[in-house]
Amino acid sequence: MPWLTLTVTASEQQAEVLSDVLMELGALSVDVHDADADTPEENAIFGEPGEPAPHLWSHNCVTALFPENAQIDSIMQQAARAIGMAQPPAYHTKTLEDNDWVRLTQAQFNPIPISPRLWIVPTWHTPSDPAAINIVLDPGLAFGTGSHPTTRLCLRWLDTNIKGGESVLDYGCGSGILAIAALKLGASSAVGVDVDTQAVQASRDNAITNRVAAQFYLPDGAPKQQTDIVVANILTNPLKVLAPLLAGVTRQSGRIVLSGILSEQAEDVMKIYSQWFNLESPIMDEGWACVSGVKR
Repeated sequence: MPWLTLTVTASEQQAEVLSDVLMELGALSVDVHDADADTPEENAIFGEPGEPAPHLWSHNCVTALFPENAQIDSIMQQAARAIGMAQPPAYHTKTLEDNDWVRLTQAQFNPIPISPRLWIVPTWHTPSDPAAINIVLDPGLAFGTGSHPTTRLCLRWLDTNIKGGESVLDYGCGSGILAIAALKLGASSAVGVDVDTQAVQASRDNAITNRVAAQFYLPDGAPKQQTDIVVANILTNPLKVLAPLLAGVTRQSGRIVLSGILSEQAEDVMKIYSQWFNLESPIMDEGWACVSGVKR
């Protein structure tokens, strides 16, 4: 049967209460995401080391799933009263047709060619090129399936620049894809760090699936050592905050690779990192930038 999806714009103060109220009023599920995603105002909600962790974004989209016959106008009037508003916040609805969601989800994720020799392959697919370097990875709780331009940029950089025997640190590892790829491409060791416990666990599971010895940690548990290559595919604001830390864990003459940067933000990031690194011209893909350089 069809369903109704309700999307509401909410402030940080409203979003959590609104989510609870919508569940009480019959929502089957509720999701909160950043209304500023893919803009210069996008922010991570996981606090980086030494930084306070915001609870939610400043501008939120609350999306709830309801049965097709739900009285959305009445529900929103009740929700508005519950969050102390005379009128409901801005919202809209759309009909969601019933489907075989597992089959549809799998159909969206085909093997992804990163380079002639490097592919990302979901578990339900046979590799297109069995002789290639195939990273087995399913969509999951953590960011990094190879489909996003920022991940592709980092993977292509690793494919081009790993010569064999390097140590690699993947800061903000998400699914662990970059650390796993580094080892498959010839790095001697790879460590991943993430502030999200689910990302750390997903990365460990993916390393086992790919039969590589990558190690993954929360920030406080990570080894304190310098590394030949440091790669960080996160967001511009965290990259700015983390600049001294990432510079510190890169050995002299080591390489740094930064992504998750919108093209128009690349110059600001480069100004900060140029204190420690000789930077190359950024590489662009679909409005995103990858910045790399060598530590002086």
